[in-house]
Amino acid sequence: MGLHYGVVLEDGQDGWIIARVPSLPGVVTQGRTREDALANAREAIELTIEDMRARGEEVPPAEPSQQQTRDLPV
Repeated sequence: MGLHYGVVLEDGQDGWIIARVPSLPGVVTQGRTREDALANAREAIELTIEDMRARGEEVPPAEPSQQQTRDLPV
């Protein structure tokens, strides 16, 4: 069973799309397209969770955002 984290997409500067993961503070990335931003967000989520587990930290629960989001399985 995978985790599903809410990802908030916002228009950034120069046409870039910003992707934030509210359940994982500090996880922010971007892409030229929505698809790129979501792919980068998935990678950032996976790496953050891997790093937290390696350090013995508790991984925050996956929670959908109340904003316009798209859940990504990781």
